[in-house]
Amino acid sequence: MPNPTAAMLVIGDEILSGRTRDANMHFLAGQLTQAGIDLREVRVVSDDRDAIIKAVRSLSDGYDHVFTSGGIGPTHDDITADCIAAAFDTPIDIRDDARALLQAHYDASGKELNDARLRMARIPDGAALIDNPVSVAPGFTLHNVYVMAGVPSVFQAMVASVLPSLVGGAPLQSRTLPLMKGEGDVAAPLAAFAKEHSDISVGSYPFQKEGVYGTNLVLRGQDADRLDAALEGLKKVFDV
Repeated sequence: MPNPTAAMLVIGDEILSGRTRDANMHFLAGQLTQAGIDLREVRVVSDDRDAIIKAVRSLSDGYDHVFTSGGIGPTHDDITADCIAAAFDTPIDIRDDARALLQAHYDASGKELNDARLRMARIPDGAALIDNPVSVAPGFTLHNVYVMAGVPSVFQAMVASVLPSLVGGAPLQSRTLPLMKGEGDVAAPLAAFAKEHSDISVGSYPFQKEGVYGTNLVLRGQDADRLDAALEGLKKVFDV
């Protein structure tokens, strides 16, 4: 049985402008791989309402799970929650349970729960809250979309809150054979090997070491014994 599939939607002008380097995709990919959920697509969109709505609908229809990051803070350009609600034609407003979390947090810190901060309590009808042990303001889940913060420490905490509730498949494993040969030298025999081993993923990734070109040959699959046997076969192909 194939693993569940997933996509990620990264939201924010700061990512597309190069002002902020996204670290959340790398983290999520590793976590999903361990959980046996195949991350198949990552999209990055600007803080544009129509673009976000279109992407959410498309990804939600195409994959079992969709994870978003960014755009659920207190400022005017944090429009993700409203866009998720619009994507599913769902009303959105300040919700009592989310407000209570924020009220307790800001009371304890001696700060006012002002209108800007209350924006983080706006949750679409029917959504389930995602716990945020770092900064309290919750994410939420609506249908198969998990809406989370863009700040890496908060995003990671929210992923940890969500993953135990998801049913995964067999974790993807890999084996690597490094060769001090360029891709042009390994391409033909590697293509023949890949054709004979169609049940596993065979990839090549070039590198340079001390001025010499090399290639990492990577085998990926869910069966450890099968990967080990394939790796031994690959070594024979290249006389390693």
